[in-house]
Amino acid sequence: MDFELARERMVESQLRPNAVTDTRLLVAMLEVEREKFLPASLRPVAYLDEDLVISDETPGGPARFIVEPMVFARLVQLAGIGPDDLVLDVGAASGYSSAVIARLASAVVGIESDSVLAERAAAILMEEEVDTVAVFNESLAEGFAEQGPYDVIVLEGSVEVIPDDLVAQLRDGGRLVCVLREGPVGRGMLYRKVGNDLSGTAEFDANTLPLPGFDKEPAFVF
Repeated sequence: MDFELARERMVESQLRPNAVTDTRLLVAMLEVEREKFLPASLRPVAYLDEDLVISDETPGGPARFIVEPMVFARLVQLAGIGPDDLVLDVGAASGYSSAVIARLASAVVGIESDSVLAERAAAILMEEEVDTVAVFNESLAEGFAEQGPYDVIVLEGSVEVIPDDLVAQLRDGGRLVCVLREGPVGRGMLYRKVGNDLSGTAEFDANTLPLPGFDKEPAFVF
């Protein structure tokens, strides 16, 4: 399979028609080889315009996946990542998202709740000589305060709530992007932190698989 051609088609047919215009981001997604971050069985569909499940569902959480290219690109573009930014990549999976973001930022901290995937991500990133990313096996909803505060936080999947722990790790003036899920509806959101407050705007409709640990607490029924 001609993966280089597949990447070009991804950019021209999935990203550009969906308002992804950031040149640095488009170049990064042309250059990072998505197939290398996937199991061999999924490499032929590496550039399909849908989420790709790379780890089966396990007790205590849903399957782990890589977000579809268009949704991922639009979120990253919303974040406005600059060359001096420190980014927390929440739900790094096998490292693809962190590798792309590393092309835009000063440094990336990737966290992944699946220990096997976290190890795989670290190994692939080392093989690809991406030396500005560090991957840690951590609870996604708790973030990784030790390396913060962060200029940008990217949530790699849909969520119902944004935990206070993550908000606390965002620098004043920092941005957080995610797909916020309300029932069957998802929206790509851009949040900005001013002081201790987080305010957000809905930027585009989106549907993507959920991240583990970001569901609303069920209401009590009396």
